[in-house]
Amino acid sequence: MPRTLISNISKRIRQVYQKAEGFIEEEREFALSQVFLNATFERYVTNNVKLLQDLHADVHDDWLRLYATLEVKGLYTTLSVDLKLLQMELNKNTQLLIFEQISDTQVIEAKFKNVFIKIGFNAALFFYQKILRKDPLGSILERFNIVQVKDDLLYLDLNQWLGKSRSVLETLDKINVNQGLLREAELVLVGNVNIRAILHKSMRDAQMQKIEDDIEATHVTPLQQK
Repeated sequence: MPRTLISNISKRIRQVYQKAEGFIEEEREFALSQVFLNATFERYVTNNVKLLQDLHADVHDDWLRLYATLEVKGLYTTLSVDLKLLQMELNKNTQLLIFEQISDTQVIEAKFKNVFIKIGFNAALFFYQKILRKDPLGSILERFNIVQVKDDLLYLDLNQWLGKSRSVLETLDKINVNQGLLREAELVLVGNVNIRAILHKSMRDAQMQKIEDDIEATHVTPLQQK
């Protein structure tokens, strides 16, 4: 009886959304906490980029402050920069964030293996900021294939890390994120829900459960000897 009821409900839902062409037209909001966002950075970016020791953000209304700790060639440094999220696209094919840098890079901490590395670091910082009148962050992150810089904007393509995770791609098959909004301590994803993908997974899970139930039902219990 319960399985019949669930089957009827699923059938009714499929009938309702048959003309939706896969995605519900109206956009929905999905809020992600700052804690969840930083945990995602750690799992899919920090843990996959050798020179990155830490990457996390403090999220505020309409902007975020990004902190990056790098260790490379005898240099250990923590940098911070303020960014504005201009564009966000997340689906099973594309996972792209585009940022505008709205502050100069700040050096929070810097440790050097020797004095020559310290001199080179300070000289490079002076050259970028005073001579080129540019901020060095984009060039640093681009050199190590973390972002791409185009027209002074930072393009963070998460596909190079997220694209390797089957579970992430399955999740992104169910939602199509068209926009990201920054609010105090949270990132709000704005997108459409893929009803067909959700229903397909629900049906598949129900089929697997039925197979497991059938196997369990056909299991023969040995007779106990008296």
